[in-house]
Amino acid sequence: MLTELKAAEDAVLKGVVGSEPRVPGVVAMITDCDRNIYEGAAGTRRLGGGEDMTTDTVFALFSTTKAVTGTAVLQLVEEGRLDLDAPARNYAPGIGELKVIEGFGETGEPRLRAPKRDVTTRMLMLHTAGFGYDFFNRTYHRLAQEKGQPSVITASRRALMTPLLFDPGEKWEYGSNIDWCGQVVEGITGRRLGEVFRTRIFEPLGIRDMTFELDDGLRRRLAGMHARNPDGSLAPMDFELPANPEVHMGGHGLYGTVGDYMRFIRMWLNDGQGEHGRVLKPETVAMAEKNHLGDMKVSMLPGVIPSLSNDAEFFPGLSKSWSFTFMVNDEEAPTGRPAGSLGWAGLANLFYFIDRKNGYGGFWATQILPFGDPVSFSGYVDFESALYSCLKRTKAA
Repeated sequence: MLTELKAAEDAVLKGVVGSEPRVPGVVAMITDCDRNIYEGAAGTRRLGGGEDMTTDTVFALFSTTKAVTGTAVLQLVEEGRLDLDAPARNYAPGIGELKVIEGFGETGEPRLRAPKRDVTTRMLMLHTAGFGYDFFNRTYHRLAQEKGQPSVITASRRALMTPLLFDPGEKWEYGSNIDWCGQVVEGITGRRLGEVFRTRIFEPLGIRDMTFELDDGLRRRLAGMHARNPDGSLAPMDFELPANPEVHMGGHGLYGTVGDYMRFIRMWLNDGQGEHGRVLKPETVAMAEKNHLGDMKVSMLPGVIPSLSNDAEFFPGLSKSWSFTFMVNDEEAPTGRPAGSLGWAGLANLFYFIDRKNGYGGFWATQILPFGDPVSFSGYVDFESALYSCLKRTKAA
């Protein structure tokens, strides 16, 4: 199977960097419960830069950061230091200052009122607290344009202080919720989020090159960001998150390698056990992977800022829920990913899945904006589908 898998996946990677339109470069890996069974890199780190993409290339991980923050939250729940249903302001007081926005008055000023209930950490973990993103929500986009509300990529405290879009707990909307989870973790531990990650997650997993703060060594291996133009062509971008961020943004701020992220995925496949120590208890993992949204469902992400995101949705037409803190596909996906599997993505067209039923996980990394890039996403779907095709043929044999 491994020989067949390598040939199939190498062909996918070669195809996406050699087609027109194409991706500049990609790193992709698949793991079972024990080790990586596929590692591939193709293309270049940056168009015009001349350096080949390699498996140790460093990527801006964007929202694939969220699951790491969620893991830190779950650790504190295990230890009895965090009550998911207590007001989150008990741990991160700033969140208690936020009001609900009900639109804009005649003069363009936001109309604000007190929320009907407190935001809880459970709501933050599930994206039901009332937060959004300006590239997916027109109200936040207007606040950014007219009122100077900073983007989350500024990694500033002001960027966190957005009004709530609705009363906490009333619906699902993807947004800066997990950034606030990071503030909850910092409030409880009294340490910066990156330090919490390093000692409580990265060291037990053997992760070495994952950080909120790039150093020169990691920067030398950094993949460049690219913009997809309307005609399908690509243009290199000068993009980097703040080198010394005011806030370690738990929703998007990490840099790292795909190989290190595979160690994190393996921990979830192995009921919380890492390479060098336990990160979560098996019963915590079993609890966390379930749908915690009830009857609410994950919806399409509307691309409000075209340079940052297209309209985007995983597996349109299929029911999708949310766990702590991953998307759950409630039905078998077209790729072959079974119902109940976990996964999510990052803004620059990074995608991953965690299939605990079969014991496999995968990660696909590019650095292209806007999100929902048809070339990168189609390549990812082919990458995931190739694994399940190989598994199906192996079982049939």
